[in-house]
This record gives sequence, C-alpha cells and structure tokens, in this order.
Amino acid sequence: MKSMRLRTLPLSLGGVVLGILLATADYKVNPIAAFFILLTTVCLQILSNLSNELGDVQSGTDTIDRQGPNYGLNSGELSTREMKTAIWTFVVFCCLSGLAMIWTSFGSFLSVESICLILLGAVAINASMRYTLGSRPYGYRGLGDMFVFIFFGLVSVLGAYFVAAHTIPSWFLVLPAASIGCFSVGVLNVNNMRDMKTDAATRRTVALKLGLANARIYQTVLISLGWILMVLYCLFKIFDPWHYLFVLTLPFFILHLRGVWTRKDGDLDPMLPMLVMSSFAFALLAGVGFLVYLF
Repeated sequence: MKSMRLRTLPLSLGGVVLGILLATADYKVNPIAAFFILLTTVCLQILSNLSNELGDVQSGTDTIDRQGPNYGLNSGELSTREMKTAIWTFVVFCCLSGLAMIWTSFGSFLSVESICLILLGAVAINASMRYTLGSRPYGYRGLGDMFVFIFFGLVSVLGAYFVAAHTIPSWFLVLPAASIGCFSVGVLNVNNMRDMKTDAATRRTVALKLGLANARIYQTVLISLGWILMVLYCLFKIFDPWHYLFVLTLPFFILHLRGVWTRKDGDLDPMLPMLVMSSFAFALLAGVGFLVYLF
C-alpha cells in the first residue's frame, strides 16, 4: 500500500473530476462511463507511482538519505520481483478499465473516437512507466514538468470532457485544463525541491537547474498562473457568482506558498499533500460551481 502512494491520487483525480463536471454542465453524461474514467485514472496513477519507485531504486536515486517518506522497496517490505509483478498487474488493470470506459461511453471499439482513445491510452501507460524506468527515463532529463503538464492537465481535463460529452471541447476549455496542469507541475516541483540533495547525483530536474531560490519563484509563478487561467475561463462564461466557488480554496494556496518560501529539504514534505488536496478541492469546487449555476 505504501508504494501506491495513495496521497497522490487526488491530484490525478482533480483534472478528470473537473472535466466530467464541466461536461455534465453542458451535456447529459453516462454515470457508468464517468465511473470508469475515474477508475482508469486511479489505475494509471498507481502504475506511475509503482514504476517511479522501481526506477528510482534501480538508479540509486532513492537512498537512506532520501528526504521524503520511504516506501515498499526502501523499507524491505517488497522485493524487486514483487514490485515488477505489481507493475504489470496494474498495466492489465489500466487496459481493462480503459477499454470498459471506451465501451460504456461509445459502445464500440472500432469508431474513430474509440481508436484514438485506445492509442492515447497506450501512450499514457507508456508515459506512466517511463518517468524513471527504461534506458532513457524522461524524468531524469528535466522533462517531467512538461509531461506532467500535458497528461495531468491538458489530457486529464480535455480527455475526460471528451469521453463524457462525446464532443471535442471548445478551445477555451484549454484554460481550466492548463490551470490544473500548472498546479500538477507545482506538486512535482515541490517534490523535486525537497529531494534536491539526493537527486543531484543521479538526475537532472527543473528544480536542480534553477536552484532553490529560482525554484521558489517558479513555484509561485505556477500557482499564480493556475489561478489566472481559471479566472479567465470564468470570464468567458456568462457571469454567475457560483462560477467562482473555487475561490474558497485561496487561503490554502497562500499557506502552501508561504511554506515553500520558508522551508527546505525534508521540511517541505507537508507542502506536497497540502497542494495535492488544495488542487483537488479547487477542481471540485470549480466544476460544482458550473453545475449549481444550472439550478
């Protein structure tokens, strides 16, 4: 259970929850398809967490000096063989859940939409595993921020909207998708800021390239931009105060940034779950605000 890193699940769920709720505000959504969207997202996140742990241990990034919590492999609760079995088990879960999602939504595996989603699913599974695994893991080359923005932000929100609503989202839906993407990159950046000392020997992250002071500025820009993008999206819609329900989460983001600017190393770890839960609450309230508007 430790290696599944369940505390990260709200981060991945935030984007798809927002996409589903915005689709529900515009169209009639099949609740069974919505369930499988959520289930597939959870399976992909757990697959990513398991793969990242194995990759970090094999590369020597995760050592006894690690600033964050120890998981299954580091604590000796899991062997490498057991971890590989768990990884491939969740690959199967991702495939089954993804196919169920496509079938319940589109009723076919042979339509253009279904084939595109199957291909996108294969890319998502590969990206989940290759962050730290493989001969050239992209997470060790400073590309993690870009992939997180794409998959946790754009693909998450826009993909969930498309599967739920059966229509290509309007261009301005990119704004809330990019907003969630910024917060997701922020979570990765805090993780990398916390682990700068141990990461330096085996990998290159954006935080390491920037240095602590500039990484803090980068974090502030990410959080601020996420808020600006969501407000811009609301301005494109017919005004209703319910649309701004997400503003209730603002104090938590302020507390998060305060912690980022006053803490370092292992003391930054509490800022991770704080941003994860704040981002999830932000996404949930943003989506609910558009549903309440309908009534």
